[in-house]
This record gives sequence, structure tokens and C-alpha cells, in this order.
Amino acid sequence: MVTLQDMTPDDAPALQRIYNGASVRYTTGRTLTLDEAQNKIRTALARAAETPRQQWTWAITAESDLIGRIALRRRTRYMATLSYILREDTWGNGYATEAAKHVVQFAFTAAGLERLEAMHHPANPASGHVLTKAGFTPTGTSDRYTDDGTTVPYQTYALQKP
Repeated sequence: MVTLQDMTPDDAPALQRIYNGASVRYTTGRTLTLDEAQNKIRTALARAAETPRQQWTWAITAESDLIGRIALRRRTRYMATLSYILREDTWGNGYATEAAKHVVQFAFTAAGLERLEAMHHPANPASGHVLTKAGFTPTGTSDRYTDDGTTVPYQTYALQKP
């Protein structure tokens, strides 16, 4: 069972462990420094204080262990994007799916959203499984530019409020 909770400045070392190794292979491609982890948390806390709220970020915990991060970013009044990352040693236990289901419920009730979108790197099909188990449907692909100027076709997903 996972729980979602607000991040605190004390979570920076755990967040640094999450953004490491295989977990960042299809995101930034590099480990966060402690300063970068602290900055991510400061940014999340600042965004939580904004009105109207444009972003929600939670720590994903399992048995009191911070194992991941999940976020909703409002793109329009009624649509937001979902993103998540888990520490590599926790993959394959259903934690991301459970966290995503919690966020979907929050998005369609407390946040008043009507549509969620997400995407994943084509070489990371496990992330697509998470999204489909959370109720998302594949919608196509979206080319994302890489640092070397090439493009990668990310699989896109959407979920409408029931």
C-alpha cells in the first residue's frame, strides 16, 4: 500500500536517491545533486502556495519509505498532465499504479479537472502499463526532441473524467 504526502525539505536525500540510476534513464538521464533535489522540493512547496493552484506534487511512500514522486501540472483550466518517477529498487510492485489511481481520484474530485494526459518514453513500456492500469487510454505519439537534436516518439495517453 502506498500513501501520498506533501514533500518536506528533509526529503531531499531520499529524492536524490529516487532520481538516480535506471530511474532517470528516460527522464533527465543523470542523477540529481543534493542541491537540485532541494530545489525541486522548494519549487514544489512554492507551487503549492500559488492561487490558483497550477501544480500538485506528492511524495510516494511505502511503509514510511519515500520511494517516488508524482505530480499533476495544470495545462488548461480543466486539463492536467500526470508524471511520476519511482526508485529503481521498488519497480514491479504496483506502487506507481496505486499512486496514479490516487492522483486520478484527486484530479477528478478535489482539483475539478476533466481530462488528464501523460506520456512515456517508447523504451519504457512498463510506464505505459502503469497508465493503462490507472485507466488511461493510448492516444498516439508525440515527438520529443533530445539533446542531440533528434526526436523520439513518446506514447501519449489520456483519461476523461467519468
